[in-house]
Amino acid sequence: MSDWRSKCESEWKLKERKVPAPGTVDWKAVYEKKPFGRNLLKNPAPGGLSHTTPPPEHELPGMFGAEPPRSAPEGDFTGWTTSTEVLPYDTSGIPEGAVICALPQYSWFSLEQRVDLKQEGLWDEVLDVYQPDICIQDWYEESRVHKFVYQLRLRLLAADGRTVLQEHAFAPEEDTRRDSRDWKQVSHVFRSYGPGVRHVHFLHRLKNMNMVAFRATRATDSAVVVKLRD
Repeated sequence: MSDWRSKCESEWKLKERKVPAPGTVDWKAVYEKKPFGRNLLKNPAPGGLSHTTPPPEHELPGMFGAEPPRSAPEGDFTGWTTSTEVLPYDTSGIPEGAVICALPQYSWFSLEQRVDLKQEGLWDEVLDVYQPDICIQDWYEESRVHKFVYQLRLRLLAADGRTVLQEHAFAPEEDTRRDSRDWKQVSHVFRSYGPGVRHVHFLHRLKNMNMVAFRATRATDSAVVVKLRD
């Protein structure tokens, strides 16, 4: 057994866990990349926020010390693919002939990443035979801008990066009567997903509102973690 393979065995107890460990694997790369137990998403908190601290208050334009008006979410989105979908005005429930001075303009702000599991240090046999747990976690803000402010879509993809082998979606309805602006946790674990998984596609959508001021729904501490079972 090579020194690097021995180091991996010592680090993760592969034999004890019955994890396939063929000699053809580049064990030096596996050991250096340490694919188990770390967050495989890049830049998991693009807004610079932490779920351990309450979301900061939104300041209205014109308040002393407030920032200039804006019309898009703020942050460093390096590592993410982002897009915005502006939604049509919702005029349902407005009586015919009523004079409306202003309506809120809603939009979805999407952030997505595709994780290449082999590039992160995993190998064919561990993915196809052992199938470690793929654990997803996310935190989003109770922004109260709408009853639907958050959507999550997760997909396990084949080597071509397009074929979907398994997926999970989550789109909660919020109780806008709650006087709360805490972080809400979302989690999901893929288990026994079958052979062929090589990529994880992570996408969440956050609803924003623009009327008198721009109000963004924020998310933070997104994570994709591969874990060996005890």
